[in-house]
Amino acid sequence: MSMEWKQLLSPHRVGSSQPGKISQDRSPFQRDFDRIVFSGSFRRLQDKTQVFPLVKTDYVRTRLTHSLETSSVGRSLGTACGVFLAREFDLGDAQPSDVGAAVAAAALAHDIGNPPLGHAGEEAIRHWFTHSQVALAMRDGMNDNEVADIERYEGNAQGFRVLTRLEMPDQYGGMQLTCATLGAFAKYPVASRVERRPVGVAGKKFNFFRSEEQLFAEVAEHTGLIEAGPWAWQRHPLAYLVEAADDIAYRIVDFEDGQRLGLIDYAELERLFLEIIDSERSAEYVATIDSPIRKAEFLRAQVIGKLVRETVQVFIDHHDELLRGTLEQPLLSYLPCTEPLARIQRRSTRDIYNHRNVAEVVGAGFELVSGMLDIFVPCINELAREAVGGKSASFRSRRLAALVPELEKHLADDLWLHNPYRRLLTILDYVSGMTDSYAVSLYQKLKGISL
Repeated sequence: MSMEWKQLLSPHRVGSSQPGKISQDRSPFQRDFDRIVFSGSFRRLQDKTQVFPLVKTDYVRTRLTHSLETSSVGRSLGTACGVFLAREFDLGDAQPSDVGAAVAAAALAHDIGNPPLGHAGEEAIRHWFTHSQVALAMRDGMNDNEVADIERYEGNAQGFRVLTRLEMPDQYGGMQLTCATLGAFAKYPVASRVERRPVGVAGKKFNFFRSEEQLFAEVAEHTGLIEAGPWAWQRHPLAYLVEAADDIAYRIVDFEDGQRLGLIDYAELERLFLEIIDSERSAEYVATIDSPIRKAEFLRAQVIGKLVRETVQVFIDHHDELLRGTLEQPLLSYLPCTEPLARIQRRSTRDIYNHRNVAEVVGAGFELVSGMLDIFVPCINELAREAVGGKSASFRSRRLAALVPELEKHLADDLWLHNPYRRLLTILDYVSGMTDSYAVSLYQKLKGISL
């Protein structure tokens, strides 16, 4: 069984009753890109942590700049692979640039569901749900699938929820992006709790909550993804390119950031980057540049260019496995330069990602996100109980719950009132959408630390 490119590049918009079509004057995948760029959730990435939280310098990248860089790499990867696909396969009305645009749009959105203060926010939600007495009481009213969604909480699944429900919430399908873009976005096309998972890396995490399962099923149907089991599919081949773009951007650019901040010596950066580039001409040219900053910028550009070319070739070499859904490892695992990339990763983990300044703020972020849930979840539970004829909510809960967006609409929804899973998602939507600075400021105010 094999997927087909003409279907994988489906322009159908999830949630829409109108037939999708590919137009050459403005690609539907370019329209996806534009919708994401102008969304509030994407704009808030300007104040969300990439590696260094709440830094005071004017250089270090945020999730916004990382997403733009990942999207740029993704467009290059997609367009180059699109040239190969257009030569070898029937793409219908799609052009190589459409493949690039779909990958660029998906890569642009890849971090859009991340909570504040990096991956510590995700882990804080998981920890809170398994340790908080409030959460433990709510679990009794949830089924096993709903429990698994929160217990294994994923920014990837939150991102799919943002794109298909929370942005433009008045229409079914939210932003109504194309199925091709959403398929490429889903690196882990599986629900949180299933018996059979996709092969290899695609089954490592999950990409949609049960609340959005029908929306993802629509994506899978229109793109022709291969079913791996109930609520599990093999990856869309373009998801491998989105993953590669993210891996290239964060491994190389985070390392450059570390050198800029003095955590990595320039001589080590030059040695590792030149090992990947493997070009005497580049080595001779970089020696003529005076500034270490400009040297690093030149080498970074050369490294990314080399990795893009080699990743495209790996995509072509493993194309049949991609269409069968049997490729188990990320594309970067098959590059000739895996060893220097691995050394960069090990060095980054030791001296950048585990740096004391990062660890201190990440630790604080863990407490902050857990604290937010401790504050807001009991409040909405009290209001829900009152709305169904129970004990009146406290004055404190009424005032705090007024901060939760669109709470009045939820209080008029009988299903929401009786379903703790839906109530939890409401608060997780609120907290995960916060920027780092706003989350810190609000938490300090709620705790009486500052006013």
